Amino acid sequence: MYVDSHCHLDFAELAPELPTLLDAMRDNGVTHALCISVELAAWPAVVAIAHAHDNVYATVGVHPDYQDTQDPTVEDLVTKAATPKVVAIGETGLDYYRLEGDLTWQRERFRRHIRAARATGKPLVIHTRSAAADTLAIMREENASDVGCVMPSFTETWDVAKGALELGFHISFSGIVTFKNAVELQDVARRVPLDRMLIETDSPYLAPVPHRGKRNQPAFVRYVGEAVARLRGVDAAAIGQATSDNFFRLFGIPAHA
Repeated sequence: MYVDSHCHLDFAELAPELPTLLDAMRDNGVTHALCISVELAAWPAVVAIAHAHDNVYATVGVHPDYQDTQDPTVEDLVTKAATPKVVAIGETGLDYYRLEGDLTWQRERFRRHIRAARATGKPLVIHTRSAAADTLAIMREENASDVGCVMPSFTETWDVAKGALELGFHISFSGIVTFKNAVELQDVARRVPLDRMLIETDSPYLAPVPHRGKRNQPAFVRYVGEAVARLRGVDAAAIGQATSDNFFRLFGIPAHA
């Protein structure tokens, strides 16, 4: 049993084939998926997918890479988070890799997401790239540990992972962990406590080996689980069970749902 804790089923690469993708999930033992919001304009499509399928859930948030888009207020996020099957706030965070210049707006957006999460009691989905120090600092300043969080598609160092774990957060691994050159990340995957680990596809991106370079889909999350199992020297079923249990617990979803 596996869960895809982070995917983008509303994106144009996946949405037209949704029935086929859901069948593939079932055939590969993937029981649930979390469809991640990246901007408010697209959020109705995200939540509509969750409402149409019992085993799909949704988030609400605006990704830090989306500069020229509607910026959410705390009230926007809180209101939308009350929608049934919306289980988290995000994808939010900081990204200093793709954008340059004065990124004060990005940090302020991030803080609003954390405040909305604390107001709703729902966990955060936090993206960070080339911004680890500021990401962890803001999380501490805004008491993000009150609600918990997952750092998806993790690519940072063990020191960053350790800082997140000390705040009580979860680390999620994508198909990148299957790449031959991801040696440092593979070491992180060996060291993260199993009760703080999630796995994901981030589909349609980052397809794992043996599908690297192709369009990703939630069914492929099992390859991530199997890769982590090999790194840790355990049975793949143990990784699948633990990461699924962690998903249900973090996002407050009954395991039988």
